[in-house]
Amino acid sequence: MKKDFARDGFVHLPWDARTQAWANAAYVAVKALPDAPHDMRHGGTWRVGVDALANAPDGSVDGVALRGLWEDLITSPDTWHAAQVSIVYAGYPKQDPDETEAAHRFRLMRDAAHVDGLLPEGQDRRRHLRKPHAFILGLPLNEADGSPMVVWVGSHVIVRNAFAKAFDGIAPDAWGDVDVTDIYQSARREVFDTCERVLLPAKPGEATLLHRHVVHGVAPWDDAPEIKEGRIIAYFRPEVAAMAEWL
Repeated sequence: MKKDFARDGFVHLPWDARTQAWANAAYVAVKALPDAPHDMRHGGTWRVGVDALANAPDGSVDGVALRGLWEDLITSPDTWHAAQVSIVYAGYPKQDPDETEAAHRFRLMRDAAHVDGLLPEGQDRRRHLRKPHAFILGLPLNEADGSPMVVWVGSHVIVRNAFAKAFDGIAPDAWGDVDVTDIYQSARREVFDTCERVLLPAKPGEATLLHRHVVHGVAPWDDAPEIKEGRIIAYFRPEVAAMAEWL
């Protein structure tokens, strides 16, 4: 598994009883969350749920420990942030009123492919590295086939090389001030041209671990059966201890 993660930029981890127990507890906690209309995007087909799960600092939920096969592949953070709860519903993605045709088309045709932590800023939505994640850990909380995660195999190498050039000679503390929009878009085009796109459906008890530089997204909900509660995944994206560690 270590070799696959280093080579491919992701790994789909098989079912583990400890992870299943955590997913069961997290599912109950998510179902108890209040409605949050402000978290809905794309015509009500995606609930963002950033930092919505009330897990403890050790990652546990209602006393159930956060454990799984990923522990052999990463250095776990001292403190786990409140997990993002991403819920995708049948019909994803519909177009929001303020979403451009180009942005909606990219979401439909390219799965809204992105690298986490590069935030759009200002009227022109120029990208800056503001959230230098250490890794991305996805934990499915229910059984649903619609809108699986998408990854581009080996894309983390292209992205890392591109940003190594972008930040060459610049102090890590100043990386966030660099406008990386153009080099990011260029690297992403190279990824589309040269890397295999794969779907990563997953079930409770399984897990998906992504390299922080890997290009990934979410597929449209096509002909999969409709699930009223949607497809629910909890994501942990802890930040690196120091900006320099991101590369």
